[in-house]
Amino acid sequence: MPQKTVGDGTPTGALANAPAEAPAHRWWILAVIAVAQLMVVLDATIVNIALPSAQADLGFSDGNRQWIVTAYALAFASLLLLGGRIADLFGRKPAFLVGIVGFAAASALGGAANGFTMLVVARALQGAFGALLAPAALSLLNTTFTDARERARAFSVYGAIAGAGGAIGLLLGGVLTDAFDWRWTLYVNVVIAVVAFVGGWVLLGSHRDAADAKLDVPGTVLVAAGLFSVVYGFSNAETHDWGSPLTWGFLVAGGLLLAAFAWWQTRAAHPLLPLRILLDRDRGASFIAVLLTGAGMFGVFLFLTYYLQLNLGFSPTRTGVAFLPMVGALMVAAQVGTTVLMPRIGPKAVIPLGFAIATAGMAWLTGIDLGSSYPSAVLLQVIVIGVGLGLVMPPAMQLATGGVAAEDAGVASATVNAMQQVGGSIGTALLNTLAASAATDYLAGHRPPSRQVQAQATIESYTTAFWWSAVLFGAGTVITFLLYRRGVPRQNADAAPVVHM
Repeated sequence: MPQKTVGDGTPTGALANAPAEAPAHRWWILAVIAVAQLMVVLDATIVNIALPSAQADLGFSDGNRQWIVTAYALAFASLLLLGGRIADLFGRKPAFLVGIVGFAAASALGGAANGFTMLVVARALQGAFGALLAPAALSLLNTTFTDARERARAFSVYGAIAGAGGAIGLLLGGVLTDAFDWRWTLYVNVVIAVVAFVGGWVLLGSHRDAADAKLDVPGTVLVAAGLFSVVYGFSNAETHDWGSPLTWGFLVAGGLLLAAFAWWQTRAAHPLLPLRILLDRDRGASFIAVLLTGAGMFGVFLFLTYYLQLNLGFSPTRTGVAFLPMVGALMVAAQVGTTVLMPRIGPKAVIPLGFAIATAGMAWLTGIDLGSSYPSAVLLQVIVIGVGLGLVMPPAMQLATGGVAAEDAGVASATVNAMQQVGGSIGTALLNTLAASAATDYLAGHRPPSRQVQAQATIESYTTAFWWSAVLFGAGTVITFLLYRRGVPRQNADAAPVVHM
């Protein structure tokens, strides 16, 4: 059978394994990818801080309020693997650009919403286009930077944005809500999207690494339904309880659907998620690290936001500013972790160390009480947490996508995003439930429920959430230490990503 060649007669196999020159404008490509990723990540929290204003303006109930957040999470999580595979099959540049345009259009629709239904539909559309954009962005990063040192530096930037985007969303959401209107927390995406689209159109090249493959339709249906059920089940735990069929029923159904998906991937001719991506030991440990980080981070963002605003009386803008020290610490630690520590001592030391530092920071944060202040009880603690997360997120994301064949880069990147999203859903539901139970138990043991007792009950709910976040990070310390191989990972030359720019 004749060997396939490209236009100049070079065999395609030789081209795939030959070292490719990185594009001269690769750092501008990183800037474009970073802008797009920031838009997706901050939208998970930027709307949260504007919810009270949106609720007052549009007149929807407290029970419906959660759907403004949940609609985005459900669409994003359930369609991520499909979005990643579309990027592999049809090209990362088209997926990236379509994702940006769709996300911007959905944001404009949400900003112009005249009622609850229109806003929820817009948030779901944001999630759907985000599921196309996020894996395309990460796989573009993975295939653009092939030099080990440059790749580490690029992933330190990307991972810092992924870890700090939630806090940046809180800051930006507070500023826009205070200075303008809640609708600008959505309209701002249009401005960001214009910058990312122009940069992507000019700088990115188009290539389909999996052009000969076909879409795994049964696998797509199974994994989309499974991820939807899992995220929906955990979301229902917040509004119902763990004994409700809407909670455990969807969780069981999601588990069965994902098990069926895993079974199907062993038999499909063109699997949506080839098991070779999951079975690498370091990569599997990295997926778990991203999952646990996503779950534990909500203890920082969600409940610390409550504490700063409701107990310390911070405005939305001041609340966002209060998170900046953590963001700065995270970014510095991301650079040190990926460019200095990982190349020298490897993930078995760096990532468990990061989890251990984050565990200590969360445990320290449980010292808040009614008489605490931000400088004495929060500032140093969030800096420590930021250092820990900076040593976990960027290195884990780099290892989760490193060494993946070019035709699998999109779906591997989608798996990383899915782990973070599912982890966030688990963390939100679990920590909300535990915090509410702690407040209820405290009130039951301290009667009559005076204003002082009620205020202390809220503190008990926050510290309970912080303790359980510390438990999640502690579990990450142990699990990653056991799973990661010793030494510095060596990338398989046959699986090295190929640059097509």
